[in-house]
Amino acid sequence: MIGIICSFTIEVNGLKELMDNPEITKKAGLEFTSGKIFDKDVVLLECGTGKVNAAVGTQIMIDLFKPDAIINSGIAGSITRNLTVGDIVISTDCVEHDINCTALGEPRGQIKFTDEEIIGIPADKETCDKLAKCCQNLGAHVMTGRIATGDFFVVHRGPREFIAHEFGALCCEMEGGAVGHVCYMNKVPFAILRSISDDFKFNKPENYEQFKELASDRAIKAIKLFIQMD
Repeated sequence: MIGIICSFTIEVNGLKELMDNPEITKKAGLEFTSGKIFDKDVVLLECGTGKVNAAVGTQIMIDLFKPDAIINSGIAGSITRNLTVGDIVISTDCVEHDINCTALGEPRGQIKFTDEEIIGIPADKETCDKLAKCCQNLGAHVMTGRIATGDFFVVHRGPREFIAHEFGALCCEMEGGAVGHVCYMNKVPFAILRSISDDFKFNKPENYEQFKELASDRAIKAIKLFIQMD
């Protein structure tokens, strides 16, 4: 089974329309839709915005549906001038840029587990490679690299440049790192696909609203191809 987690209704609905015999499961105020898309078992979740929503939804999905892999799909802001609106980023790994214990002498973004300390959470290479191929088949400009997650919407150039410099990331968003974090703890393969909705040129809130549907549509098309290929 493939698990797909999105933060927006528009993304989930674009996939629900393809699902045969959908079944609804509700838990913790979240709605999981499971069924077949192109004869593949798929479970969909609109998790809402932010890391906690994404983490709760990911853990419930793993517990209830035991997916073979989870894909977090959605939109993001570019933090490199090599990506513009409509381009796509596929994760090699993800970081949580808002973790900050530097006052204690720890590196920014460091996650502390009981037996390990890491900054970058590695995504599943096989899943990421398939997603990248699907995006290339759409004719999209695709880059693979690090995706940064934090619980605030990054608008201005200064924070974009800081996150890019500090973490070597390509884009920033608000859920992927939490999905990856939970998948890593549960040993479930994951990948993040993000379509760029705002960049260094178009970086005002109204630009985000203008382009998010375009970016969401491109992400949906890539996921459809992935399900067909898988």
